[in-house]
Amino acid sequence: VLSAYGMGLADTVVDRQQAVEVGLDSVLVESLDAQLDELQESGIEELKQQGDECVDLSFNRLMHIRYAGSDTALIVPHAGMSAIQRQFEEVHQMRFGFISPEKQMIVESIQVEVVSAARPSRIVNPVKPLSGDEKEAEADAVKRCFMDGEWVQTPFFQRSSLVVDSPVNGPAVVLDPTGTIVVEPGWQAVLKADNNLVLERYLARKDTVAIGTDVDPVMLEIFNNLFMSIAEQMGSVLENTAASVNIKERLDFSCAIFDPSGALVANAPHMPVHLGSMGESIKTVIRERGEDINPGDAYILNAPYNGGTHLPDVTIIKPVFTSRGEVLFYVASRGHHADIGGKTPGSAPADSTSIEEEGVVIDNVKLVENDQFREQAIRDILTSGKWPARNPDMNIADFKAQLAACEKGARELVNMAHHYGVPTVHAYMKHVQDNAEESVRRVLGVLEDGEFTYKMDDGHQISVSISVDRENRRATVDFSGTSPQHPGNFNAPTAVVRAAVLYVFRCLVDDNIPLNEGCLKPMDIIIPENSMISPTYPAAVIAGNVETSQYLVDTLFGAVGVVAAAQGTMNNFIWGNDEHQYYETICGGAGATSRRNGTDAVHTHMTNSRLTDPEVLEWRFPVLLKSFEIRRGSGGKGKHRGGDGVVRKDRFAEGMTANIISGHRKVPPYGIDGGGPGSTGSNYVEHENGQVTELSGTDQIELKPGDLFVIKTPGGGGFGAPD
Repeated sequence: VLSAYGMGLADTVVDRQQAVEVGLDSVLVESLDAQLDELQESGIEELKQQGDECVDLSFNRLMHIRYAGSDTALIVPHAGMSAIQRQFEEVHQMRFGFISPEKQMIVESIQVEVVSAARPSRIVNPVKPLSGDEKEAEADAVKRCFMDGEWVQTPFFQRSSLVVDSPVNGPAVVLDPTGTIVVEPGWQAVLKADNNLVLERYLARKDTVAIGTDVDPVMLEIFNNLFMSIAEQMGSVLENTAASVNIKERLDFSCAIFDPSGALVANAPHMPVHLGSMGESIKTVIRERGEDINPGDAYILNAPYNGGTHLPDVTIIKPVFTSRGEVLFYVASRGHHADIGGKTPGSAPADSTSIEEEGVVIDNVKLVENDQFREQAIRDILTSGKWPARNPDMNIADFKAQLAACEKGARELVNMAHHYGVPTVHAYMKHVQDNAEESVRRVLGVLEDGEFTYKMDDGHQISVSISVDRENRRATVDFSGTSPQHPGNFNAPTAVVRAAVLYVFRCLVDDNIPLNEGCLKPMDIIIPENSMISPTYPAAVIAGNVETSQYLVDTLFGAVGVVAAAQGTMNNFIWGNDEHQYYETICGGAGATSRRNGTDAVHTHMTNSRLTDPEVLEWRFPVLLKSFEIRRGSGGKGKHRGGDGVVRKDRFAEGMTANIISGHRKVPPYGIDGGGPGSTGSNYVEHENGQVTELSGTDQIELKPGDLFVIKTPGGGGFGAPD
């Protein structure tokens, strides 16, 4: 097939240079005919220039359409207005899981494909007609082969012996001088007169696979990977469709699937602090909405006291239903938005003392209702309050990307249920959690009791004692002794505490299992009320999710005694003005273990994001990455040394409000068993006049053009006395 493409941007429809958008209507559709005709003629001329005779021509007239304000255009065939709208909404629903009929449709471009039948190809080694009454080929040999899950007797044919138009049904193997062609069961191979061998399915694929609901070790591993694969696919969709640098480039997001009760089943390897706490968000929706959870709906929340963590982490939840309206599963995506309001750009004020100062609170709101995106209602929330979101268009664009990720997960789960049957999928959701539970119980069977207290730079502390009941293979994790509610913003909601416990005990399991709810079933977690890990409204929490979570993990590992402290901070660097907002976490040193050194310059424990590529950072923001290097010698000494931190220097071309929220600027990360502590970090600003402003671990500064912000991150602790 020869084809030629013509593409045009209809200047009467949209002029990108002037940012003019004209809505699609019947009159406009008809007016495009002339331009489509011109493109079609151009395509025909291009085919003629290729030397084609232009016979049996066919034409595909296509339109690239998007909603006003959206960046993503979808392709639909050119037709009448009602047909275009119907097809666009069908494609949009499939891609994103919602439609917005109240928004104008914009024709971004038009396209015509001109197709001509190719000239007959010169047949190489044409097949000669066979004489006599031969109707089918004779097999050269018959051997046992493993196909479609079983050993079967399989005929082997020489290609030269095949009969034209006589099908060879699988299982079969066809041999020729340059290769081997396997014809699997349910398929057939047909030799054509031009010597092409055509393979096609002739038996329908089975719709379902009856494997039962009893646990099978092989199927358990298959479902483990199936569930994780779905979460990974969700993450790929979110990365590809997101608009913000924070989600698209830094990958500060997480996706996971949950059973009908809201228990975490499986996740992709995204952000541990998100994954261990997202289940609380789903359970909030289930608890508060009950019978009001309907097909075609999706929910959004970031409320820290109702299943969320801190306000920039926005969770979108989509229930998946049967045709009878019963909830089968839940899928969810959580993304860190660069700005959700608050008194400083980036929604992470270093000196916040109440939740209102940190941004807009979204508490279990319907984002999609009856398959329609409630854009105006969400925009009203984002632009409300004393400190509204600074870029609601970006927020909404990322909400839509998170919805697209959820829609992908929902479709894949429905396909899985169709293939294996709902009872089987539900059974294996329970089996993978039971397997995780048993894996943790095996750890508890050999774990010693332990306790640890870890002081923060400002004198507050996290305390924990772990008491193990080996006979019943259970453990009590008691955080009594932890400091009272923090006057600043280092308060961690209880969902974050559960996430830290889940992460630590999953790390102790030496099996490749999904991080899920089953890991917590053998645990009794005691969290003291009115403490900094069980705050009450309206306590500020921005640092609780990112910093206190790291202290929680290192405190738990200190009680267990298996790894030295990591850098123990995410080094949250947040800067912006009315036009630009950006947030990043900066890597440091990992703690050493009894078997290996800590890793240099790596994100550890509760964070797992990456840094934006320098080219993208400097292209999107008025900032120059002056240098980024490993801070040699900052890891703790020991038989196994701690990992080294980094030094990062950013020079700003515009005035910015910058906030740094970091830890271990005074208290060093601990070593274990005689290993030395890691070096503490530091933050300061070098001004163009040569002056230097020293900053504390949690600080705020107004930057001027030319200022250089320097962050030195801590190293990890060492393990064992040096030789």
